[in-house]
Amino acid sequence: MNTPARSAQIISLVTLAVVLAACAGPRPAQPEQAAVTLPAQWREPQASTQGISLSRWWESFGDPVLNQLVDQVLTGNSDLAMAAARVQQARASSRLATAQRMPSMSASGMGAHQGDVDAFGRARVQDAWQAELSLSYELDLFGRLADQDAAARATLLATDAARSTLRLALIATTTSTYIALRAQQARLEVLDQTLEMRAQSLQLARRRARQGYASRLEVEQSQSEYAATEQLIASTRMAISRNEHALALLAGQPALLVAPGAGLQALTLPAIGPDQPAALLRQRPDIFQAEQQLVAADHTLDAARAALMPSLRIGLSGGVVGSNLLPDPLSIFSVGGSLLAPLLDGGRLRAQADATAARRDEAAYAYQKAVLVAWRDVEDALAAARGAQAQQQAVQEQEVALREALAMSRKRYRAGYSPYLEQLDAQRGLLSAQLLEVQARADRLSAMVSLAQALGGGWEAERAQDLPPQANGSPLRP
Repeated sequence: MNTPARSAQIISLVTLAVVLAACAGPRPAQPEQAAVTLPAQWREPQASTQGISLSRWWESFGDPVLNQLVDQVLTGNSDLAMAAARVQQARASSRLATAQRMPSMSASGMGAHQGDVDAFGRARVQDAWQAELSLSYELDLFGRLADQDAAARATLLATDAARSTLRLALIATTTSTYIALRAQQARLEVLDQTLEMRAQSLQLARRRARQGYASRLEVEQSQSEYAATEQLIASTRMAISRNEHALALLAGQPALLVAPGAGLQALTLPAIGPDQPAALLRQRPDIFQAEQQLVAADHTLDAARAALMPSLRIGLSGGVVGSNLLPDPLSIFSVGGSLLAPLLDGGRLRAQADATAARRDEAAYAYQKAVLVAWRDVEDALAAARGAQAQQQAVQEQEVALREALAMSRKRYRAGYSPYLEQLDAQRGLLSAQLLEVQARADRLSAMVSLAQALGGGWEAERAQDLPPQANGSPLRP
């Protein structure tokens, strides 16, 4: 072959590639408005930033029944099983993207047995066969396949982070529902005691009415309060059933029965404290998910831009053919290559690249939002914990005063110095304070659940046991 002519062809191809690369234009930068900076300190005051380890944080409540429930949810929840299946899908897609960068080899074989008659009427039989191996490989000149591979790995990490986010949400929901169940049971205990007290008041009112010391109005008022308490008991039992059903659904066990376990007051209030706000960037699985989605979108953009460039594929094949008409098998081979360069496509590839750039910008804003939402979640949980603590202290003081007021009003009523309405008001006030104290206790416990979830629930420590951070690059590429 003419060497100068071959050199001229190579130079022409290189020149064409350079020209097409120049036509691709500069790489679109990420929007500056998507940048996010967290404050150095939290707004909400906190006694200490040192808290318990968030690994298996729900065990810090000190209730074995709760621990068993969480384990059952992590084992039997349908949503978590579906999330695990999505991770397997993403892992397979990542393997597929990696395989696209590897050479492909195939084998083929053919055999034939043919019989016919020649011009002289004699029978003729011919046997023929062929075996061949083919090798094909695309040279990744502009990194398109490498970017597709990196995007698939980042998508795998994002999908696994989404599973971790769901896992954390299920643990938090299970714990919060369990606390609500124990709170309703504590509420039921208060109402049962109140019902007994109002039954005694009703008997006293009836006896005083028979003796002529009380009017029929006092009896009806006492009867009304007794019935109102029965109504509260019925609604509380309904709430208990709903919470039990919710826990059964979370665990994927319709026949699940929640064991008695510890009461609301026996649950330990865990000492959970946040680090600095910037630590959220490595603690929350949803932030890591948004980060890896941005990394994937970035690599997808580069792959779309590389699709504007020429692609070069080389092929190699070799084999043997044989026949009973040949004394020996013959060797066959071929070597070739193909260069595909987009010239005129009506702007299709350019439009795809522009759409990919817009999706990358969307992912950048989604990352910004994920960080801001994480910051808000922690601030809300800190505020809820502080507010519930103050409310519980105030209600406890109110309850002490109302108990004294009720005792005095009973004495005055029985001695005939005050009307029944005074005792009735004291009973109502005490019941309200007792129910508020139960709710405030539950709110404090639930605030710790929200804070543990907002801080990532120990995901950072567990992350090393999952997927290796292969695509753990910065989401803010230039």
